Amino acid sequence: MQVDEKRFEELHFEELNDLVENKKFSVLRQEIQKYPVQDIADFIDELDEKQALIVFRLLPKEIAADAFAYLSVEKQTEIINLVNEEELSRILDDLYFDDKIDFIEEMPAYLVKRILKNTNEMERRLINQFLKYPDSSAGSLMTIEYVDLKKELLVRDALDYVRRTAPDKETIYTCYVIDKARHLEGTLSLKDLVLASEDKKIADIMQKDVLFAYTHDDQEDVANLFKKYDLLALPVVDNEQRLVGIITIDDIIDVIEEEATEDILKMAAVRPTEEEYIQAGTFKLARKRIIWLMVLMISATFTGYIIRGFSATLESVVILAAYIPMLMDTGGNAGAQASTLVIRSIVLGEVTFKDTFKVIWKELRVSILVGATLALFNFFRILILDSVGIDVALTVAITLMLTVILAKLLGGMLPIIAKKLKLDPAIMASPLITTIVDAFSLIIYFYLATLIINIPNLAG
Repeated sequence: MQVDEKRFEELHFEELNDLVENKKFSVLRQEIQKYPVQDIADFIDELDEKQALIVFRLLPKEIAADAFAYLSVEKQTEIINLVNEEELSRILDDLYFDDKIDFIEEMPAYLVKRILKNTNEMERRLINQFLKYPDSSAGSLMTIEYVDLKKELLVRDALDYVRRTAPDKETIYTCYVIDKARHLEGTLSLKDLVLASEDKKIADIMQKDVLFAYTHDDQEDVANLFKKYDLLALPVVDNEQRLVGIITIDDIIDVIEEEATEDILKMAAVRPTEEEYIQAGTFKLARKRIIWLMVLMISATFTGYIIRGFSATLESVVILAAYIPMLMDTGGNAGAQASTLVIRSIVLGEVTFKDTFKVIWKELRVSILVGATLALFNFFRILILDSVGIDVALTVAITLMLTVILAKLLGGMLPIIAKKLKLDPAIMASPLITTIVDAFSLIIYFYLATLIINIPNLAG
């Protein structure tokens, strides 16, 4: 269904709200069905508790559960608190299993008990089993709503089975072939199944080379498989190679977004949080930020000690102090450029530990070109605009070049080393590298000053 986005935007904020306010619910029921469930969920999310429940109850059964899956956790909690047992059972019955697990994981304990009470015993056991899988594992992402076929089946029987079970499955485009003990044997596309001779066995037409994940594989590794092989779904097996579920592309898109957000936050020295920015409390946001800021502030005191240690040098040539911010900022920016590119390459699987020397060699050449250009530019800028001696300009220029080289080498190496040590490469991003480079650039600066400007080395 194609929807004019601008038209929906206007309807979303004006006409639908007017229908709710004027209690024209029969018209609202007709109008709201014209739009995708994602947009319906956005509309309900913006209503107050009472209005949200009214609009949700107006939705046809086949739309309500789909829209419910896209609601915010806060709105889902409100609705579950307000609906009766019959409505709750209907919502749960119509939710896909993986959406149901995601929903239960976010709910308060008292609501989880109520939800489990409204599920049958077999499903309750499955839910409890899924909830035991570690967060961020393949097991926590998978769904049990897939088509599995015994390899001894004839094509005609398999087609009948697919027709009977398809309405309850999240995807039917790929069927998964198993033996009597549920070991994963192969896959079969719906296209190949439909085109095959009805008298053939599934074992004769299936694809035997199967990509799969284990239940405890990390979600980031699973996402990399989807990206590398352009998958729409991936089977998940236990340690004995028995098929237990599949992961679909819609869940992996959420994982990719989550991992990217986490990396961005870490690169900005902010501890990740699962809550949306608007929903997160002030004190919680402050707590997430203050730890890294404290660490970086304490580590930055080393630069203060270095400056105090060379205070005599600064007193002899006061103009040197004017160039410290420029040197430190340029070093931090240069390091951030290199680390950002390398971290991204690591995440995409383009760079591994064995590529360390390639990265070092590449960053060395880049840093020499960049550093030499910046140094030459600043040498003449300082001479002409600041009217200082050639010795001061030379000191600043050489320091700048060495700082850029050091920053880019560190920015290239540290994320790779972090990955090798099983740490998140994102922690080796701009703030941390800037702090390290600042200290080294000051040491280089003051020692060069004592050598080039012919002032005594009065450090300490």
